[in-house]
Amino acid sequence: MPSDRYTGLAAVLGAIRNSADITQPLLVERVGLGRSVVAQRVAELEVAGLVVSDGFGPSTGGRAPRRLRLHAEAGYVLGADIATNELVVGVADLAGNLLDTRHRETDVVDGPDAVMGAVEEMAGELVEEVGAHRSLWSFGVGMPGPVAYDDGGPAAMPTMPEWSRHPTRQRLTDRFGVPVWMDNRTNLSALGERRVNPVAARSQHMVYLGGGYGIGAAVVVGGRIHRGAHGLAGAIDHVPVPGAADVVCRCGKTGCLEAVAGGAALARDGRLLAETGQSPALADVLGRTGRIRPGDVTEAAGSGDAAARALLNRAAVLLGRSLATLVNVFDPDLVVIGGGIARARAHVLAAIREEVHRSALPAVTRDLRIEPSAFDQEIAGITGAVEFALGELFSPEHLPTVLDARAGGTPDALVEERALPA
Repeated sequence: MPSDRYTGLAAVLGAIRNSADITQPLLVERVGLGRSVVAQRVAELEVAGLVVSDGFGPSTGGRAPRRLRLHAEAGYVLGADIATNELVVGVADLAGNLLDTRHRETDVVDGPDAVMGAVEEMAGELVEEVGAHRSLWSFGVGMPGPVAYDDGGPAAMPTMPEWSRHPTRQRLTDRFGVPVWMDNRTNLSALGERRVNPVAARSQHMVYLGGGYGIGAAVVVGGRIHRGAHGLAGAIDHVPVPGAADVVCRCGKTGCLEAVAGGAALARDGRLLAETGQSPALADVLGRTGRIRPGDVTEAAGSGDAAARALLNRAAVLLGRSLATLVNVFDPDLVVIGGGIARARAHVLAAIREEVHRSALPAVTRDLRIEPSAFDQEIAGITGAVEFALGELFSPEHLPTVLDARAGGTPDALVEERALPA
């Protein structure tokens, strides 16, 4: 268990990280520690090069207090957002500001060697570009399926059998020489949402529904991601949907939510609409490109295609019914709709809201807000991956290693802590 000293250091650093304009007197109010203790902790963080002065705040009668900020330029972190069919890798400073990203289409069924090879290549390019070789501090990775948070590896899944046996974390640690943390990408998208969306940041009880080719949910309880006993909470993609028992899911079972309402289901059913001539817009896309993607269904619906609109509405109703179960169980004050679902918000948001209010208990929906994600879904996961890496790095458990590294004048000491727990 972290000592009071490191708990206090982490609290002070966290308050500085999360405040654009903070002084030492304000820190005393925010973290609930005495003035002398806060002064000691600030001094330690300044000596370590993690905190620097940033001008002066307004005077209240005496000498103007110093403003403090995180020394964002002291180092870099990497992030990777691995979706079922695409991959985003980014590099950020210590404040979580994305400096550059790389995007590539991929397929997790190609296996971990192919996908992680692409991650290594893209991350290596970014490290080279920003000159982060000697100042790289950590790496956060979002996976397209559940992650067993207690041991830090992908959980065994019928849809990704090779991944559970692959030493993903160790491979990246060996390649980049920094601690690597992994989590479900939906959890990380929720973290990203809380970083950039003030409404989400204020919510203590939130459900984040993410969806691309798959579907996932993240649950925030008491202001923190609720991961369950093993880190597998929120996996609603393979819950059974009544009346869909004849639809085979990629997991091998039938009637799963993902199989009837996920992105892959939209692409499959959209292709059928194109091939049968029920959707002229999708038939045109299929003729030109030879394939149908979920985004094509959304674009067809936007152009007025009745069949595409009906397909999206059906998916929204099914999502709303499953979401109502989470609302009943966790009683959130906010539901955020993210991922590919958010891109189709004009066609699905009203139906999702209506179904949640119809299916959930009136007492839990009385003041419930159901809102689309507040930022670009292309960077939602990577923003969360970077925030995750920083949150773990500066946590009371791992901050001692960071401070030891800084005391040595170099972050190289982080390399010696390759076995840091998730």
